[in-house]
Amino acid sequence: MKRNWIGSLIFVIALLIAGGCSSSHAENDVHWKEESFAERQQVIELPQFTISPIDEMVERMTTEEKVGQLVIAGIEGTSFSAELEVLIKEHYVGGVILLGRNISTVESIVNLLNESKKANELNKVPLFLSVDEEGGRVSRLPNGVGKLPSARSIGALNDAQANYDAGIYLSEVLHEFGYNMNFAPVLDVFSNPKNTVIGDRSYGSDPAKVAKLGISTMHGMMDGGIIPVVKHFPGHGDTIVDSHDAMPVVKKEMEELKRMELYPFQQAIDDGAEAVMVSHVLYSDLDDKRVASLSDRIMSDLLRTEMGFDGVIITDDLTMSAISNDYAISDAAVQSFKAGSDVLLIAGDFEEQLLSISKLLGAIESGEISEARLNESVERILSLKYKYIKDEEMQTAFDVKKVNELYEEFMRHY
Repeated sequence: MKRNWIGSLIFVIALLIAGGCSSSHAENDVHWKEESFAERQQVIELPQFTISPIDEMVERMTTEEKVGQLVIAGIEGTSFSAELEVLIKEHYVGGVILLGRNISTVESIVNLLNESKKANELNKVPLFLSVDEEGGRVSRLPNGVGKLPSARSIGALNDAQANYDAGIYLSEVLHEFGYNMNFAPVLDVFSNPKNTVIGDRSYGSDPAKVAKLGISTMHGMMDGGIIPVVKHFPGHGDTIVDSHDAMPVVKKEMEELKRMELYPFQQAIDDGAEAVMVSHVLYSDLDDKRVASLSDRIMSDLLRTEMGFDGVIITDDLTMSAISNDYAISDAAVQSFKAGSDVLLIAGDFEEQLLSISKLLGAIESGEISEARLNESVERILSLKYKYIKDEEMQTAFDVKKVNELYEEFMRHY
């Protein structure tokens, strides 16, 4: 490619020289118009031969490796499994999530994450090692490790510094296990008293307060080296149905959404949010047919274009009933990616994980999904990974004493 450019460049220079010589001998052959002065000032832009490290890596990756990066997989049990080994070694999945069913002891978590890293040693790209650690009732910390109070309890302080310190604590404790990504903080505004799925997971009913405290927690985690994923866009705070069980519907017009649900997310995006989790909630005024995680109007038009988010979009778990009641999980994975998501969270069912990867590959091979579209997401994913994940070294020991001292220091806020 360089030789072709160089050859073309020499040819252009030769023409310019020739043109310069002829003009010196035959000025009448040059017919510049006064109104074309701007055209005469244009500079020939020479081709750039440099390529960013991320672009270079994407170019070297196979389609199978790229598609694998789109998936964060969940597993059964509390130890590294043969299924997870297949997903990592043969299908190059981009990450792993540990849920409540995977948590037993400190040692088992450290070992599971270490084994995941070991399985990924020959792959080009490090893993997202993720968890839902919000504090309160959504905690994946084993017994003996200090758990943060709920968002509602911390929110009652209305102290941005306390929230920042909470983010720092979360980053410290998660690093001790070997995690690098946390699906928190929750930016949902608790605007419906009948909402039990969010409830005390929200910082409150005032969108400005939720934004202030959530963003402070986000920055604490970022400064501590953990990737925060703000959730559940466009908001899960005004629902009475749990999307784990069925599809929630929110009937609000756009202006009201901007004042309430969307406000904390817009503030977080403006303040540097790098990853957003999208919910399985149907917002009828935005898209009356598809939940947010399957909607191009919500992910591509609203989140990307109107709100200006250029980071990584991650779906909520596609095995939740809000999706699986109406779609095959593998079909939902393809539809979600086509609609604008970057990462598909598939937290269970090994066969569905394999089928989802297969259908994504098929959609790319058929041209249903373009290689350019795939590369866009992989570039975002790799950029986020290489900002935060410097290595995949094994954790040697979990310092319970250090972690609990940090916890006690944080709890002095109360």
